[in-house]
Amino acid sequence: MNITIQPSTLYGSLQIPASKSYMQRACAAALLKGGITTLHNSGISNDDLAAINTIQQLGATVTKVGNAVVIDSKFDNFFTKKNEIINLNLGESGLGLRMFTPIAALLPNTVQLSGSGSLVTRPMHFFTEVLPLLNVTLTTNDGYLPFTITGSLQPTNIEVDGSMSSQFITGLLMAYSYTNCTATITTNNLTSKPYIAITLNVLRAFGLPLPVNNNYEQFIFSKINKSLEPPSTAFNYTIESDWSSASFMLVAAAISDDVTFTGLNLSSEQADSAIIYVLDKAGVKMYLTKTEVSVLKSTILPFYFNATNCPDLFPPLVALAAYANGTTTLKGVNRLMHKESNRGLTLQTEFAKLGVTIHINGDEMQIIGTGKVAIANPNCTSHHDHRIAMALAVAALQANTGITINDAEAVNKSYPNFYNDLQSIGAKLTENFN
Repeated sequence: MNITIQPSTLYGSLQIPASKSYMQRACAAALLKGGITTLHNSGISNDDLAAINTIQQLGATVTKVGNAVVIDSKFDNFFTKKNEIINLNLGESGLGLRMFTPIAALLPNTVQLSGSGSLVTRPMHFFTEVLPLLNVTLTTNDGYLPFTITGSLQPTNIEVDGSMSSQFITGLLMAYSYTNCTATITTNNLTSKPYIAITLNVLRAFGLPLPVNNNYEQFIFSKINKSLEPPSTAFNYTIESDWSSASFMLVAAAISDDVTFTGLNLSSEQADSAIIYVLDKAGVKMYLTKTEVSVLKSTILPFYFNATNCPDLFPPLVALAAYANGTTTLKGVNRLMHKESNRGLTLQTEFAKLGVTIHINGDEMQIIGTGKVAIANPNCTSHHDHRIAMALAVAALQANTGITINDAEAVNKSYPNFYNDLQSIGAKLTENFN
């Protein structure tokens, strides 16, 4: 599918969709908790659906009820089905694969894991180094998908490298919590600490055994008497709205016109809530309440921001920086290589078509803004990267002419209603199906 988007004036209000970071973790927690859990404000992105499909393969029944899903988990029953081979396809969800692999490894079964798209090119060597230390046998495709694991995972004191992604650590925290063990996970060079904070928040909310967090350097589990806190027969949990999705819409309003966004938690642990701080640095006029953010069209100032702990902000911030009159510097480029695309190079390539020059020097990116976007080549592509597609659409809103984004359906990975929502607040766009 192609999307053609024309210069537009935005207005009105918009409800921000559910956070897939919270949704996927909540699905895993509901599986491990057992019993019946209702997730309100449930997500509908491809990654969310992959998580739902995964827990169904691991013993949960999932029923959609309005904007909620009801999960009835029988995960414990799988421990009596040792001869069954379980097949899990995580689609393109990096978090899903990294989180559910240790969870699936808890079982005595053989589990075959696969994925699609860019996920098959993402390195998973972490598992080849760590899982054998936990009594798990695995066979991989030279460190890539597909791979096969055979448990059962036995928690022990381990030391792991957290420099590539915190998502691996999330999977271990979930698995260790389920076993109610006495063991310590020690991390080195842990990145994206806010995402680990989300994981710990979800474990706490679901009443699952929680480790002592020693400054994100050690997670110390101690066996507890579970009988003191029997699982609820009907547990309710509401998924936060997504700051990652919100970041694109907030930037869109800042460069186009005045919009109010609802449903956001200004005290959120989500890493991408840092967008508010960056917008303020860039001179964006905002009015904040407990659950709303109103953004006014503003003169954008060049800024500096270290996005190492929130690398998903790079695409919307590049779109914002394109409208600043001067050079903006973003740090954390090394976190962009193993995304849906090599995102640093993809941003450089596609924004050159918008007349925006981007330099990459080691771990830093410089965006040379001129205060306007003058299209050099209107034919752009997402490189099958959802955040690239959204960044291009946002950057085009106040350009001198329209652009066409090829492979625009990539947004389905995280924000399926992105174009509809953008159109609902005034964006002029048309869909063209190949």
